[in-house]
Amino acid sequence: MAERYSSFTPGGTGWLLQRITAAFLVVVLAFHFFQLHFVNHAADVTFAGTQARMSSVGYFITMVLFLVTAAFHGVNGVYNALVNQGLKGTQKKVVLAVLVIAGVALVAQGTYVALVMGDFI
Repeated sequence: MAERYSSFTPGGTGWLLQRITAAFLVVVLAFHFFQLHFVNHAADVTFAGTQARMSSVGYFITMVLFLVTAAFHGVNGVYNALVNQGLKGTQKKVVLAVLVIAGVALVAQGTYVALVMGDFI
């Protein structure tokens, strides 16, 4: 039988955060899908409607947490998948830096858009 290898240390912080963010994403993605496909049908989603939803503090916080959690989960997952494939040394550090910068940029831009859409700035 092939030996199983994972860059996650079982029971470690990265391993735990990947599982917690996955569980959170399943719940929030279901909420997001329900809101934008059943409550507000895709054809009825408008800029004004999005502004109205984002101006609700609860919805706004949920969507920003969704963004941050999804960015972390994605960056962490891609990084660990590459490490599992044998990424080492300088390449590993460069990939980590690029992924962290991309993740931070994504969260910054998404948060800015959410703040504008919610008319908070």
